[in-house]
Amino acid sequence: MNESEESLDQTSAGSHPRKHSMAVITLGALGVVYGDIGTSPLYALRECFGPEYHLVLNPHNVLGVLSLMIWTIMFIICVKYMLFVLRADNKGEGGILSLMALALRTRGDENSKRRWSLTVLGIFGAALLYGDGAITPAITVLSAVEGLQQITTGFSHFIIPVTCIILTGIFFVQKYGTGRIGVVFGPILTVWFLVLGALGTKGILLQPEILAAINPWYAVEFLISNGKTAFLVMGSVILVVTGGEALYADMGHFGRRPIRLAWFGLVLPALILNYLGQGALLIANPTAITNPFYLLSPSWGLVPLVALSTMASVIASQALITGVFSITRQAVQLGFCPRIEIVHTSSREIGQIYIPFINWTMYLAVIWLVINFKTSSNLAGAYGIAVTMTMVITTILAFVVAINKWHWSRTRAAIIFGSFLIIDVTFMSSNFTKVQHGGWFPLVLAFVVYLIMMTWHKGRKVLYSRLKERSQSVDQFCDSIIRQPPLRVSGTALYMSGDPWGIPVPLLHNLKHNKVLHERIAVLTIQTREVPVVRKSERVQIQEIIPNFYRILAFYGFMETPKMKHILDACRNDDIHFKISETTFVLGRETILPSNHPGMPIWREKLFAIMARNAQRPTAFFRIPPNQVIEVGIQVEI
Repeated sequence: MNESEESLDQTSAGSHPRKHSMAVITLGALGVVYGDIGTSPLYALRECFGPEYHLVLNPHNVLGVLSLMIWTIMFIICVKYMLFVLRADNKGEGGILSLMALALRTRGDENSKRRWSLTVLGIFGAALLYGDGAITPAITVLSAVEGLQQITTGFSHFIIPVTCIILTGIFFVQKYGTGRIGVVFGPILTVWFLVLGALGTKGILLQPEILAAINPWYAVEFLISNGKTAFLVMGSVILVVTGGEALYADMGHFGRRPIRLAWFGLVLPALILNYLGQGALLIANPTAITNPFYLLSPSWGLVPLVALSTMASVIASQALITGVFSITRQAVQLGFCPRIEIVHTSSREIGQIYIPFINWTMYLAVIWLVINFKTSSNLAGAYGIAVTMTMVITTILAFVVAINKWHWSRTRAAIIFGSFLIIDVTFMSSNFTKVQHGGWFPLVLAFVVYLIMMTWHKGRKVLYSRLKERSQSVDQFCDSIIRQPPLRVSGTALYMSGDPWGIPVPLLHNLKHNKVLHERIAVLTIQTREVPVVRKSERVQIQEIIPNFYRILAFYGFMETPKMKHILDACRNDDIHFKISETTFVLGRETILPSNHPGMPIWREKLFAIMARNAQRPTAFFRIPPNQVIEVGIQVEI
C-alpha cells in the first residue's frame, strides 16, 4: 500500500476518537461537510435560466442543463474529490494549505522557483476561500429567506431585514463555540436531504421523462447546439458543486470513509432527485422558474420548508465561517499572517476556535453583500469565481503530490489531473464573464488577503535577515563570556528568538548595556513544521551549549497553537526544570522603520510595519505571564 492509500484514521488531535461508531462519525460528517453543497438546490437550477443568458426554457434545454449539472457533480465531486483528492492527506489533514504543505514537503530545494510557485498558488487558493466564506452565508441565508415570498408577497419587504437578523445571530454566537449546537447539525441535515429527495421524487412523478437527463448525451448535445450560450450557462452550472472543497478541508475531522459514506449513501441521491424534480416541474410549468425549489412543495408545506431551509443555510454558513477560522490559524502558524487573537472554545477539540477580528470583519462583509446585492440571484453573479479558481489550484497541487508523494508516472498524473484541469479551467473561464456583475468582489477580497499574507511572509524574511546581521554566532558569544565572564545574577532568563542558530539581539543588548547575565539562560525558538500536528515526543529539542546555557527548539504543526506551559513541561521531561514562576521571559519588541534598503517596495514595508505594530503581543499569544516579561525595544530598518 502506498502512502496515499494509508488510512485517514491517523487524524490530528482534533479528530473524533476511534471509539465512536462509524454511524456517529458519518452523521457528524453529514452535518459539517455537506451544508454548502446541500443548499445549492435553493438557487442553482433557477440561475441556469437567468435572464442574462436568454436561454429558452423548453424541455430540450431543461434536459440539457440538468444533464450538465448531474455530470458536473459526477466528475468533480464523485471522481475528482472522492476518488483522488481525498487521498492527498497530510497526516490525516486536508484543505488547500495542508495540500500546499504536502506538495512543498516533496520538493528538495528550499529556494527553487518551483517551490515559490507552489507557495504562491497555495496562499492565493487560501485567500480565495475568504471570498467564498463571505459570499456563502449571504447567498444561502438570503435564498432560504426568499421562500417567504412564496407564502405571501407581503413578506417581500422583510427579506433583507430578516436575513440580516439571522446573519447577525450566526456571527454573534461564534464566541460561544459550536460544540453544543454542532451535535444537532447532523440530524437537521439528515432531515434536509430526506426532504430534498422527497420533493424531487414528487416532481419526477409529474414528468417521469425527466429521468432521461441522466444520459450524458443530453449534456453534450446542449453544449454543441447552444455554443456560446451554453458556455456562459456553465458559470451557473458550477453552483451545484460549491462546497466541494469542504469535502477535502474537513477530512481531518472525520476521515475519508465517513465522508464518502455520507455522500454516496444520502447526499448524492438526494441532490440528484431534487434537481430532477425541479426540472420536471419546469417542463410541466415553465413559470415556476421564479423559484422552482419552493414551488415543488405543496402549499401546506411552505412554512416548515422555509424554516428547514433557513436552518440548513445557517449550518452551511457555520461550516464556511469555521473553515475561515481554521485557515487563518494555519496561516499564522505557517508564517503568512501576523499573530492574532485565537480563542479556543473547547478544551477537548483542537479544531473549535474563534477569531474575533476575522469573525467581525467577515460579518461586515456579509452584511454589505446582502444590502448591496439585495437578492440571491444578484449574488449568484459573484459566486463561482472563487470556487472554480480554488478547484484549479487544488488540481495543480494534487498533480505535484501525485508525482512526488504517490510516485505516479508523469504520464499517468498528466492524463488524470490534466482531464480535471481542463474541466476546472473551462468552468473558471465561464465564471470570468461574471466579473462585472459582482464577481469582482471575491477577486478583490482574495487579492487583499493574498497581499497581506505574502507581505507578512516576505517582511518576516527581510526582518530576520536584518536582525541576523546584528546577531552573533553561538560560538563567538560563548567564547566571549568564557574569556570575560560577566556578572551573574540569580534566576533564569528565557530569550525568545526566531533564529534557531544565532544569539538573539535582546540578549546581546542586555549584556552590552546592563553588563550582567542570569545564572541560567535559555534561547527558545518555536518553529512550525509542514505537518498538521507534531508528536509530543518530537515537540522539544534541548542542547546544553555550555553549563547553564541552553538552546531550545520547539516544534509545532500548522494546526496547533504554541503554549509556553507545554514547552516548559516538555523540558522537565528531559530533567531540565524551568519553573514558570521563577523564569524571566525576555522578548524583542521591534519597531519597523521602512527604508530604501533592498527588500520590498516602500509601500509594502509600510504595510508590514503597520501589521507588525498591530500584531498580538507574544505574551498573550504564547500564554506568558505578563508580570514576568521584559521587552527590549529594537529599531530595525528594512
